[in-house]
Parts: sequence; C-alpha cells; structure tokens
Amino acid sequence: MGSRKKPAEGAMTLAEMKEFASFPAATQRYIRRSLDVGLDRDDAMTRWSRDVVEAASIRAQARLYRSLPALRELVPEDSGLDSIEPFIAPLITIVAFDLGQGRLPSFSAARFLYERLVGAEVRPWLPAAFCAAAALPHLHPELRRKLLQSISEAAATASGWSNRQPAFFPYWVEKVDTGQSLAN
Repeated sequence: MGSRKKPAEGAMTLAEMKEFASFPAATQRYIRRSLDVGLDRDDAMTRWSRDVVEAASIRAQARLYRSLPALRELVPEDSGLDSIEPFIAPLITIVAFDLGQGRLPSFSAARFLYERLVGAEVRPWLPAAFCAAAALPHLHPELRRKLLQSISEAAATASGWSNRQPAFFPYWVEKVDTGQSLAN
C-alpha cells in the first residue's frame, strides 16, 4: 500500500498555501526567488532578473545565502547563550539583507521564507533575528517602524514552537495563454 498523507498534513499544507496567497504579489515573487537562490533551484539569475539592479541584488543574495548550509547545521538545540553566537549573527545578517530589499513587509512573510530556507528548527530564533534585523539603521525609520509593528505579541513571546517542517514550497509557475488553450 502506498504512503498517503494524513488529513492533518493536507490541512496544514493548505493553510501554508493560503498564507502565501495572502502576501502581496511582490512578496510572493521575492519568496519564490529567494527559495530558488537559497535552495539552489533552477537558475535564479535567468528566471528572476529583469534589469541590472535586480541582477546585482540576486548576486548579492547568492553570496549571502552561501552560508545557509552551514547555518542549518548551527541551529542551536537549546537556548544556552554559548551556542547561539555562531548561529544568530549570520542569521541576523541574512534577514537584514532580505528586509533591506523591501519585499518582506512583515514578520509573517520573513517567517514563511526562513522556515523553508533553514527549516522548522529556526522558529524559536526568528523573532529575535527579525527584531534585531528590523531595528538596524540601514533601513529607513518608517520601514523599521512597520516591520517591528508587524510582529505580534504572541509570536514574540511564544513559549513553544512546532517542529513540523513546512510542506509547501512555492515555485515559479509559467503563465498559461488561456486564449490558446480554449481554441484547442
């Protein structure tokens, strides 16, 4: 008998899809692009760069994201301060870069991305990394305010986090010419 997903897994995947659909189009595009870069899916430069500015951004993102495999290995298993420095500093740097691109307008969008780039194990560390990155002076004060206001008290003060890995990884989908498909 083949393996089947449990109904709860299907419901969680659908919830992830709905969350992704709730993000603005620019955020959806940036998340898909970031997953292509960070998970080494396809040629991100060919698929996503529309001009020289975006090409430069993708190259810079690829340089930063090269540290993701090592970062995944460094996720602390406990909250001991001695184990977080090698992990949290690079995570804040990557989050700061992505927030600086102006396409992740909220904690939920950043959480959605990093749960997929790093894994479910990153959840306890995301509020701290997000708040630290969102407070850095390279961001415009108004953007800093909006980002910091986007994290809910519940997210910032959670007493526990799910270790369930995300199931939905948004991917580029080619547009279908509906006029032509109706003619066939």
